[in-house]
Amino acid sequence: MIVQSGLRNAVRKIIAAALAGGASFAALGLMLLGLLWAVALAPLGAVLVPLAWLKLLRRRRINKFTEQFSEALDIIVRSLRAGHPVPAAIRLAAREMPDPVGTEFGMAEDEMTFGLDIETAMRNMAERVGQEDLPLFVASIAVQSASGGNLTEILESLSTVMRLRAKMRRKVRALSAEGRMSAIILSSVPVVIFAIVNVMSPDFYGKHWHDPVMQYGLAGAAIWMAMGNMWMRSMINFRI
Repeated sequence: MIVQSGLRNAVRKIIAAALAGGASFAALGLMLLGLLWAVALAPLGAVLVPLAWLKLLRRRRINKFTEQFSEALDIIVRSLRAGHPVPAAIRLAAREMPDPVGTEFGMAEDEMTFGLDIETAMRNMAERVGQEDLPLFVASIAVQSASGGNLTEILESLSTVMRLRAKMRRKVRALSAEGRMSAIILSSVPVVIFAIVNVMSPDFYGKHWHDPVMQYGLAGAAIWMAMGNMWMRSMINFRI
């Protein structure tokens, strides 16, 4: 996740995120539940917050790579049609494209310069990035290197398919916007109201914290909300 997120100075930033997550979870537990819960929630926050942050960074970088990748394929196709070899086409894409595509192709070019074959360099790039269309690109390069063929047509078709898939993703996202917003509102309103009431009137819930009915009720509500969120996510999440 660290490599695919493109994070620099990762150790220091992850430690800072862990400390911030542990402190925030501890403060929330102390404010709502008490000292014992604050001590118990601090390690949970120290683990969950860095993981969620890395997952967000990775998803953003992969999405950005996906947006740029079809254009990089067009550059490679034009270079191949001009008579350049595949390494030279990859070098041109590395120089013309911004980060992250330009950075990743530049690293692949450096690996080829230091002795790796093109297929291994492309596979390393696919592992570093984690984008789902890169294995197709690597397979195209591998087949062309082993048995020949018209790589230009293959990459041009791949670029067209990627653009059509991106168009379909945007259409699905627009159609599912209402469901996503409903899920956000239905999930956040009870928590926000609970927090506001607890801050404005601490005794409203505070004198019932140790009541087993209260504890079981809150646990049941949390479980049902989690199940509802999973159900709504399955209704609006499509893999294309």
